[in-house]
Amino acid sequence: MKMTSAYASKVLRKLNEDKEFWRGKEEEGCLYVAALDEQPVVPEYDYRQVSETIRRIDEKIVKIKHAINLANLTSTVRVEFEYEDAQPVEKEMTVDQLLIRMAQLSRRKIFLDGLRKRDPKVRINSGPYPSRKTAPEYRYINYDLDEVKEDYDRIDRELAAMQIALDRYNQTHEFEVEI
Repeated sequence: MKMTSAYASKVLRKLNEDKEFWRGKEEEGCLYVAALDEQPVVPEYDYRQVSETIRRIDEKIVKIKHAINLANLTSTVRVEFEYEDAQPVEKEMTVDQLLIRMAQLSRRKIFLDGLRKRDPKVRINSGPYPSRKTAPEYRYINYDLDEVKEDYDRIDRELAAMQIALDRYNQTHEFEVEI
């Protein structure tokens, strides 16, 4: 059967919901409590049936995830980066490379966001006894704030271009899944 990554994600979500339903049935049905002087109310539970159902669901999940991984390793995506000063640059990478690069850039963007929000000069509190100090202390940034902001914006544009390319791929690229 052919699937897109977007459709495969929906199928996986449904399979995981089904699996949780059966795990809940198993959790509720595998034990019961009865008083010695009462007729027990035994819940309807068939270990073999529930185990087999969960096993079949797990098998489908493995096949779909494997197909997604295989497609991510072998399928390429063309990403067009647009820079403010230069001509657009196109790069082709496999989906797994794209995902790895997006994770790297996201971490870098978070760090740069912290740098770009810093004030160039901040007075440092001198502790519980400020009167003992004769001169105030300041913390200064040791980098070019404009350069950091430029890098942050460039990475933000790169991530947006990658996300658009990935979304397009997830919605349109079909791959074979043997269920």
